[in-house]
Amino acid sequence: MSGFVEKPEPVEVPGLVHIHTGKVRDLYRNEAGDLVMVASDRMSAYDWVLPTEIPDKGRVLTQLSLWWFEKLIDLVPNHVISTDLPAGAPADWAGRTLICRSLRMIPVECVARGYLTGSGLAEYKESRTVCGLALPEGLMDGSELPAPIFTPATKAAVGDHDENVPYEEVARQVGAETAALLRRTTLDVYGRARDIARDRGIILADTKFEFGFDGERLVIADEVLTPDSSRFWPAETWEPGRPQPSYDKQYVRDWLTSPASGWDRASEQPPPPLPQEIVDATRAKYLEAYEHLTGLSWQ
Repeated sequence: MSGFVEKPEPVEVPGLVHIHTGKVRDLYRNEAGDLVMVASDRMSAYDWVLPTEIPDKGRVLTQLSLWWFEKLIDLVPNHVISTDLPAGAPADWAGRTLICRSLRMIPVECVARGYLTGSGLAEYKESRTVCGLALPEGLMDGSELPAPIFTPATKAAVGDHDENVPYEEVARQVGAETAALLRRTTLDVYGRARDIARDRGIILADTKFEFGFDGERLVIADEVLTPDSSRFWPAETWEPGRPQPSYDKQYVRDWLTSPASGWDRASEQPPPPLPQEIVDATRAKYLEAYEHLTGLSWQ
């Protein structure tokens, strides 16, 4: 069992129709047919959307995505039309709301990996491959790969796991031409972002993107290069052979799997609320990621 511990009720706004509640984002459609995407402060871990929110998280994700969209515009267009608050929307939506083009979304999580960790490490230990791609012997947790690789995954519903799939399966699902375009664009964007992050003392270990078509044009959508969609590591502490410190929800994962939480991940019981010190430490990590990457102070 997994999903929402407490599923939120959508906010009613005149002129907007609620169409989806995701792990973090709520989607509405306005009268012009555009998508209105609102990033909440919800936190997910181990396929659960937790009952405790992280203050400012939605704004950090939105503002960081906008910063990256500008850095990537010459590589791939994005779906953002406006950051204006819709008329009648709650004041709390400010800074976390994007009005976006409605795209024909491609049902593939486009993952780029430059370092070995996570599910890629687990597969490598078994078969010396990641998503069926052969890798050399001698790699360990945190090792830099000889070259970045494209390791797509299926996009899962709330409460389910994304599943890694071979490139050939993506080609079968969306066509060889689109699959090749996804791979090329994903690796181009990863390469640009990796270099920008590296200049700021941060390693971009891996990240995932979502794309859709606006007519015949490939467009990057949703969030990009945030602590929710990426693994960012401090370069100064990088040391292959062990788990790396990261700018993300690791405090939450560690507490949930510790005796202090009293939660059994293997059970069907939902996880408990987070203690204040975990909330504060997690918020600080998200703000740190934003400030280190952008060079801006959080407002």
